[in-house]
Amino acid sequence: MNKLFADNILWVSILIAFIALGACQRDDYYEGRDVDLAFSQDTLRIDTVFTTIGSATRYLKVYNPHTLPVLVDIKLENPNSFFRINVDGIQGPVVKNVEIGGNDSIYVFVEVTIDPDQPVSVSPFIIEDRINVSVNGITSSVVLEAWGQNANYITPSNGKGNAYLLSCNFGEQLWDDPKPYVIYGILYIDSCKIVLPPGTRIYVHGGIIRNESQVYNDGLLIFLKDGSLDARGTPENPVVFQGDRLEESYKDVKSQWAGLMFWQESTQNILSFTTIKNAIIGVRTDSLSQLIMKGCSVFNTGGPCVASRYSDIYAENCLFYGSASYCLQLTYGGRYEFNYCTVGSFEGNNEAVILTDYYTTDPFNPAAYKTKPLQASFTNSVLTGSDEDEINLINWSGNPNSFIYKFTNSAFRVKDLVSPKNIPDFFDFTQDCLNLKGNEKLFSDFRKNNYRPDSMSVLLNKGIGIDKIKTDIEGKTRKSTPDIGCYEL
Repeated sequence: MNKLFADNILWVSILIAFIALGACQRDDYYEGRDVDLAFSQDTLRIDTVFTTIGSATRYLKVYNPHTLPVLVDIKLENPNSFFRINVDGIQGPVVKNVEIGGNDSIYVFVEVTIDPDQPVSVSPFIIEDRINVSVNGITSSVVLEAWGQNANYITPSNGKGNAYLLSCNFGEQLWDDPKPYVIYGILYIDSCKIVLPPGTRIYVHGGIIRNESQVYNDGLLIFLKDGSLDARGTPENPVVFQGDRLEESYKDVKSQWAGLMFWQESTQNILSFTTIKNAIIGVRTDSLSQLIMKGCSVFNTGGPCVASRYSDIYAENCLFYGSASYCLQLTYGGRYEFNYCTVGSFEGNNEAVILTDYYTTDPFNPAAYKTKPLQASFTNSVLTGSDEDEINLINWSGNPNSFIYKFTNSAFRVKDLVSPKNIPDFFDFTQDCLNLKGNEKLFSDFRKNNYRPDSMSVLLNKGIGIDKIKTDIEGKTRKSTPDIGCYEL
């Protein structure tokens, strides 16, 4: 064998060896299911506010804490995502069999392209996705967040599902930017009054949050003891609170966000000509909080439109409808005055209004019930729905002197409520009221959410004048003998 041939054989053998090594997968990868990959962050946020079409890139690191290498699959949860990923030069949305050496890490680059000139229904305010990283049958995720529109974003520093505090040293904060405001997470307001001029639009990003210890709803504004809200809408230019999904398919979807909460002893809260829709609970008030509502519309809620516990609420010319529970859930006592209000309960199995004087943490333990005095009045208001009883009264204490209610020139539906086993003297606490039977003309078309009175409605000219209220929910002047409800025909 000559030397040249021998050299050629040697080089061919070496080449074959390299090819063979390349074709064979390593057999020392760790295959246990206890690999606990670590990430440089659990939420990757691209918080650039795009005023024109543009892109932004961020990265995260994935760590393998094991001494042996592992193989991972990396993919975007949504294959049609606004986001794009690149791992070791390979573009996603799926990148398979990526090696991470023992005690080593890899980079995952994430890019998003936004066109804010597209409508919000196409390029929403909040754009979300997940990167799923799977190893040995175990999947971990990193949340991706980006802002899709030019807006005022009020968000927690640590991402979705977290709480944060807004304070202004007992002053006022005026939200008067013509761009909408987007609330993300759970916003606490304390030592601050938030003032909303006419036409302010608040979009709240909600959803169900799950962690190791609990499941809860995101997208909530909470006004603490020294926090308050002054919404100054007008009939022509209302303030609006709603979810941030503006696609047509979300128009009537309930429970998109958690709602507004006025916490214990929060006072000086005023909602004037304010629309609150598509929440879990539109408005919640708690112990000794105070709320004034004028010309408000609260509707399409997964729970009550208004849920109160031992608080003080004054409402005039307000419309409440489309709740999957009680429209007005007024519990554990409190003080309530409703004038010229329309309450339509045509969904679910609950009454339009429930008044109770108790609260309990254990409904099966009588000793756990606590009671507070209740005082409630309804004047020129209609409380109706699809059931035969649309008022429920529960006086747990049994003391009539601490459970006071009055219905004046109002229309409602009651039947079993006035039976001998319930409250047979109910009508002793009413004055010039209509007990609706189900076949009277009331509204133009409640099935289309039109709660204006029909031209033949029994609500017409059945009210009593209230000196301090001269107009209706639309700013129309009330007659000397006004109509019942929030609308004057």
